[in-house]
Amino acid sequence: MRNQKLKGMEDIDKKKGLWLPDSIMADILCRLSSKELARLRFVSKEWQSIVSDRTFVSLHLTMKRRRPKEKLSGFFLQGRHYWCNEDIKSVSYIASSDDGVRKAAEKSVLSFLPEEVVILSSTHGLLCCRSLFLSPYSSQPRLVYVCNPLTKEWTSLEWPHPPQEKETSTALVLHLSISPTHVSTDFYLVSVCQRVATAMTDLGNDQEEDEDDDEFEFRFKTYSSRTKEWRESKEVCICSKKLQKKGCSVGGEGGGIIYWLTADNRVLMFDFRNDLCWMIKAPFPSSELNFTPGVCLGEGGDDGRLRYVLISQDGFMVWELDDQFASVWSLKYFIAPDELEKENPESMFRISKMLQSHLTIESGPWINPLSFKDSILLLWISPDIYVFDFETRKAKLLCPESALGPSSCLSPIVLPYTMSLVPLG
Repeated sequence: MRNQKLKGMEDIDKKKGLWLPDSIMADILCRLSSKELARLRFVSKEWQSIVSDRTFVSLHLTMKRRRPKEKLSGFFLQGRHYWCNEDIKSVSYIASSDDGVRKAAEKSVLSFLPEEVVILSSTHGLLCCRSLFLSPYSSQPRLVYVCNPLTKEWTSLEWPHPPQEKETSTALVLHLSISPTHVSTDFYLVSVCQRVATAMTDLGNDQEEDEDDDEFEFRFKTYSSRTKEWRESKEVCICSKKLQKKGCSVGGEGGGIIYWLTADNRVLMFDFRNDLCWMIKAPFPSSELNFTPGVCLGEGGDDGRLRYVLISQDGFMVWELDDQFASVWSLKYFIAPDELEKENPESMFRISKMLQSHLTIESGPWINPLSFKDSILLLWISPDIYVFDFETRKAKLLCPESALGPSSCLSPIVLPYTMSLVPLG
């Protein structure tokens, strides 16, 4: 009887112009998470049709706003070379583990795209990627992809930078319009390009410039899916340090502010709605540090505030940005090394001594924060990848570093990902 009812859905509720009615089946499925629906859509063709329908997606997203925020589904990770800008092809997806079972890194999640890509940013279940940078003389078009890995829906547009401009970072911002019967998606892309600033030199001085004295300028371009055009901002930011290769974080009310971490651990901010850039100081004075801290950015809470994760000899800290223009931060979490050892005797054995040794081993740092979302931190503790929850203070092993691609833990792009049925367009 249930299958017969599903097959007859098209003939019901024609007055509203919908083939999906307010049925018991649709009502039940609407209450499930996107992660659960991802599994159930393979139960039958009828369920696949329901989950894929725009009306159901609209109902699901409407009910989703009334429920607690969905848990993190996992992380996308792609290695980056530390000393050059050549792309690494391998992209891994690590599913989060609720049962403590070690997860295998999936390599083919983005195989539905027409080419291999570099991941850039993620929001609301959508992913932004770009073509691999091959030879600057290649005739192959350079594209940006926006896709939903769950539904395998994607669209593409032209890459806005010339071939010689490789030091870029791009963020995806989403605007959802949801009604009980319809859902539409407009998205924006914000891309920053860093270049060596034109130096003011003394024409009478023949001394060569020191590379350490270089300054970098950051210029911004924005794309709207409504206008289908790129627009260059008039804002230019000058900084003595480059951007780190860890990607970006999207936050602020409505997701209209993008943040990038600089090499000296400050934060470059760009508000694309107000066309404004700003440099935010770190929550700690770098002059007082006699070691290299482990740092990453993320967002947390319902308002998407920027959070700054710091791993130092004092322990694990998470700071929340209160005032971006005054660089005011408040401490959200702090866990001392001895408490980390007590709560995690296996994964963080002797961590206090290791943190006191300035976070380094002979070949470099042995611990590196990779990505942060809400209270969840993905971090590398050599030679494995762990997820650490600041609320429970527990660390869980996700997978060994060897399961990932090359250069996966020194300077990778890591994107927290939460599954969603959000459509494109």
